[in-house]
Amino acid sequence: MPDVFTKEKRSRVMAKIRSRGSKIEMKMKEALERYEIYYEYQPKLFGKPDFLVEPNIVIFCDSSFWHGRNWRKLKPQLHEGYWQQHISDNRKRDVEVNRTLKGQRYTVLRFWDEDIEKNIDECTKKISDAVKASR
Repeated sequence: MPDVFTKEKRSRVMAKIRSRGSKIEMKMKEALERYEIYYEYQPKLFGKPDFLVEPNIVIFCDSSFWHGRNWRKLKPQLHEGYWQQHISDNRKRDVEVNRTLKGQRYTVLRFWDEDIEKNIDECTKKISDAVKASR
């Protein structure tokens, strides 16, 4: 199925998608600060996690669309082509990132945007529990 936008319009739309400073990252950042969980934002680690909580916990704030949440339902809606392949590649990369970071002895925590929006206290509790377990 061809794109509904022109190449120029698609470029403008895609340019507005942020990889840093997204709404869900800022909500997570506020929650970490509220719970006094010390972190490094956008650490320079493999896979580009959103946060590093010492000593060895990496946190990803994943968009449901870009990371293929409910993939079995989403995939057929995307038809064949660019988007299906793009999101499929993202999902494969997420698995590789998790495997690599775990091999480097990091605890990997991934939170979906919907969970961050609706259940930030639960997300923060999981992080706090991971911090306690890593001591």
